[in-house]
Amino acid sequence: MAVHAHPDDESSKGAAMTAKYVSEGVEVLVATCTGGERGSILNPKLQGDPYIEKNIHEVRAKEMAEAREILGVRQEWLGFVDSGLPEGDPLPPLPEGCFALKDVDEAAEPLVRLIRSFRPQVVTTYDENGGYPHPDHIMTHKITMVAFEAAGDADRYPDAGEPWQPLKLYYNQGFNRARTVALHEGLLARGLESPYAEWLERWEESSMPERELTTRVPCAEFFPIRDKALIAHATQIDPDGGWFRVPMDVQQEVWPTEDFELARSLVDTSLPESDLFAGIRENR
Repeated sequence: MAVHAHPDDESSKGAAMTAKYVSEGVEVLVATCTGGERGSILNPKLQGDPYIEKNIHEVRAKEMAEAREILGVRQEWLGFVDSGLPEGDPLPPLPEGCFALKDVDEAAEPLVRLIRSFRPQVVTTYDENGGYPHPDHIMTHKITMVAFEAAGDADRYPDAGEPWQPLKLYYNQGFNRARTVALHEGLLARGLESPYAEWLERWEESSMPERELTTRVPCAEFFPIRDKALIAHATQIDPDGGWFRVPMDVQQEVWPTEDFELARSLVDTSLPESDLFAGIRENR
């Protein structure tokens, strides 16, 4: 089960890994916390479209339907309202009733219910910083941590179905410094322009600690499926933008994995891993 904040997150974070496991017969469920209704229209070709602006919730739901077909996953909405990304100094208050302002234990209940009905062995989500500090991403982390611990406990959420305990929990760490450096240097070595110079400068200036990449899943052959799913979220991605500036063959050669940080494990496993199911397959 992959727990994400908005429609499109499942396609930008771990999508090639998802497609790989689906190809192996693994059933994958994406839990989408919000409808993305307060998200900006990031594709310049669609900005100013009055239909999209008026019906953004419906449009993003249709984009999600297309993306899940491409990835071959099941998908469920948890039903929360997008909090939006506050901007300004000082930051404005979050809108009343939004996902990020919900009580964490109450907001975890539908995810506990979904875990107990789907019965996943592995759960993926974001780290405590949300991957980046969007309030919905941070809230997604919070409810996933509660749900992972509570789903197997019969005394917690007793009306949310029969208890089920997932065995491993991972944080998506696809946007890591090591990968960015490798792609940057790989492009320059081939005489190509790199879009990552400013990223790396900001990283150097940042005080954020490096995350541990415990698990690197080889899935380069599924990068095209990842990109196709991402492009399905047409309001959220510019097909001519920075996401797609690195040639596919360079990506596949230089960094052929998607990367994760093991946050919880109830099975024995040896780090580093190349499989989210390491320690589970061996004990079946």
